[in-house]
Amino acid sequence: MWTGPTGELTYSGLRVVELADELRGEIVGKLLADEGADVVKVEPSGGSIGRHIGPHAEGFEHDPNASLYFWTYNTGKRSVVIEVDETSGRQRFDELVAAADVLITSDGPGRLGERGIDLDAYLVRHPALIVLSVSPYGLTGPWADRRTSELVGLAAGGPLLSCGYDDHTIPPILPGGNQASQIAASFGHTGLLLALLERQSSGLGQMIDVSMHEAIAVSGELANPYWFYPRVHLHRQTCRHAQPSPTQPALFECADGVDVYFALILSDTKTWQTLVEWLDTLGLALDLADEAYLSLAHRQQNFAHIQDIMESFFLMQESADVYRGAQDRGLPLGPILAPEQLLDDPHLQAREFFVPVELPTQGEALFPSSPYRFSYGNGRPGRPPKLGEDNGFDFNDSSAESQVAAHDAAHASTGVGLV
Repeated sequence: MWTGPTGELTYSGLRVVELADELRGEIVGKLLADEGADVVKVEPSGGSIGRHIGPHAEGFEHDPNASLYFWTYNTGKRSVVIEVDETSGRQRFDELVAAADVLITSDGPGRLGERGIDLDAYLVRHPALIVLSVSPYGLTGPWADRRTSELVGLAAGGPLLSCGYDDHTIPPILPGGNQASQIAASFGHTGLLLALLERQSSGLGQMIDVSMHEAIAVSGELANPYWFYPRVHLHRQTCRHAQPSPTQPALFECADGVDVYFALILSDTKTWQTLVEWLDTLGLALDLADEAYLSLAHRQQNFAHIQDIMESFFLMQESADVYRGAQDRGLPLGPILAPEQLLDDPHLQAREFFVPVELPTQGEALFPSSPYRFSYGNGRPGRPPKLGEDNGFDFNDSSAESQVAAHDAAHASTGVGLV
């Protein structure tokens, strides 16, 4: 669904078939659907895996049309039930692919082969088709058919070693947010857009083989350059970047019990002077205003003393006041917020980041909007589909009017109020 400059809803004309039960593929489909592509999600009769992952909307427990998890990653798509593994289902699937611009898959070659899906054959039959595979380890190589997960992906790719706490008797900690899938989907989305640009000049589609393992392996922040050049390992640290050697703590508790993140950067003299002036507003500059502290070496030698003063400084103030005070002075500081607090974030509200989306069950709820802003119109998430509600859909009915009418009819509001 695309909101144009005058508020009209339209479609981009890009036709996508998504055969992806895994988030690494589903997320790419969502990004495309939110920006106006017509994305048809192919599901088995029991529904995709995500439909059975909770939590579910209150009063709709175990309902495949009421999974908040599924809703999150499948906004704006159509749902077509096809048993791809069966001969009759394969014919229907092939018809959809024949009329599509893009095919998205998330399985390795072995699983695709078991289902009778030959990606190379599709490219031969449909030269303009773009096939995007976002699989665990890529379509080739000795690991091509190995299984993976969020934890396995981040562990095998390297970033997990940098995630955790100062206490290294505790194992690394898996970060939330399905980071492995998000990383792979980001690379897949970029590769697909490049292929679409290339097709504009050549008229030809192509295979885009994205390995989640490889995408993660190049997303280790500082770990790779530190190993390739000085040959040192990073060590994970609590709420700060992993480094070869421990750095100073960066979390400070405020009077209201909220922690703020503030990395004491001592190397910049101007920043140091700004910090001392701020401390002085509460009478806590103390000896830090002495000329000796203009020397970086002196600041480093007395870092523990500086840290003690900073802890007292933050404990005397509310986190909101500290946040405003730091930002007003150009100092990089922010509170540690819970995800649900973002709904009340005035900046996100001003940018209308959270938007109401109709739900398949009843009413509507707030969803994150598109992460992109365009001068000529912005995408936004549409209603997640009910299982199989678009079974009769035909890509060949391709006029803009019929596409919009069919989609609006299938995704009409089913109730009023918030879940």
